Amino acid sequence: MPHTHAPAVEGWFTGEGEAFTLLGTRCRACASVFFPREDLTCRNPDCAGEDLEEVPLSRRGRIWSFTDARYRPPAPYLSDPDREWEPFVLLAVELAAERLVVLGQAPPGTTTGQLAVGMEAELVPGVLREAGDPGQAWATWNWRPLPANVSGPRPADERGARLPADERGVRP
Repeated sequence: MPHTHAPAVEGWFTGEGEAFTLLGTRCRACASVFFPREDLTCRNPDCAGEDLEEVPLSRRGRIWSFTDARYRPPAPYLSDPDREWEPFVLLAVELAAERLVVLGQAPPGTTTGQLAVGMEAELVPGVLREAGDPGQAWATWNWRPLPANVSGPRPADERGARLPADERGVRP
């Protein structure tokens, strides 16, 4: 049975396939961009602007940081307490044009061993969890890493620890 997808958070994203995009807001006074969206006043402490416009955010960026979530987050995170917990990977992706870092899950099956700071990632639709009705799911976004931009494993120091991005020559 095909899934129908209801947004987990209304107004944060729109579209499907190649048209899928996150929605932010930009202050018309200072041009600062925000995600999640802001609808009242500019969040920039140096700006008193109140004229905000909805803007689609970049669909690609560079991995700024990542980690794995090995425990079930507390409410209001949507999860079925009766199902076995499945760890997932979180990515913080820097959108250069917006000068903004956006957090999101990686698609299921992604592991931290496949990732490196500075890798390119693209926005894709995701499923946060199955909803109560059969065939319905809560929609969200995922950051899909683009492994073609990685040239081998991340370097390590003499103890085997992963080196920080600036010591590997990786520039996000």
